[in-house]
Amino acid sequence: MTALGQISQLDYAVIFARDLTAMRDFYERVLEFPLSRRLSDRWFEYRIGSVTLALATHGGRFDDPPPAPGALSVQLAFRVPPPMVAACAAELEAKGVALVSPLTDHPFGHRTIFFRDPDGNVIEIYAEI
Repeated sequence: MTALGQISQLDYAVIFARDLTAMRDFYERVLEFPLSRRLSDRWFEYRIGSVTLALATHGGRFDDPPPAPGALSVQLAFRVPPPMVAACAAELEAKGVALVSPLTDHPFGHRTIFFRDPDGNVIEIYAEI
């Protein structure tokens, strides 16, 4: 097996936020992810199971211009038990989050909802059914 063949898991993901304040509010208040570490005013981490999700600002090591507003950059999928997909949908809607795809049971065995964060990234909550 090659060295690259030894990769066995995703450890962390970074979203380079256009509006860090709005993104922090969304992930902390709306999705209720507890802040696990703040490295600076430009880097915030949330522990979700065995994965760290970081929110960061553009600049520093990677100074690419941010994608145009509304341009799809990333999709994140978070798994919950099957009955919780509908409960999550209800909680999101109560918090004013519009679903872009309602609760759907797919023939390939997933129950899903889709919505967007303040930067326009697609967020999926799903269960295997």
